[in-house]
Amino acid sequence: MDILGATLRVCVDDLETAVPFYERLAGGTALRFERGGVQVAAVGCFLLMSGPEAELEVLRKVAATIAVKDVDEAHRVLGELGAHIIAGPVPTPVGRNLIAMHPDGAIYEYADRQG
Repeated sequence: MDILGATLRVCVDDLETAVPFYERLAGGTALRFERGGVQVAAVGCFLLMSGPEAELEVLRKVAATIAVKDVDEAHRVLGELGAHIIAGPVPTPVGRNLIAMHPDGAIYEYADRQG
């Protein structure tokens, strides 16, 4: 499985206030979308999320987003290594993802950019 990078997940109270800071920090423009009632802005290595507290409570349990070449391959490898697949693979606005709990209890999102 090829791991291409990681994205830090940041829950913020006010996305509109946070985005300019992170755009300047990362030197790029945020890609914005909404998912499950949560407003999301991806900028550089940061994934900013804002929305209902019940939704954010769940999102805070995911330590990071790991970019992979192919979510199906990640699914297979994680299963072979004893990880528990919590959700997915499912389509996202930019590809596919899955959520997995590693044997040590850490929870990560794995995402690709394939349609």
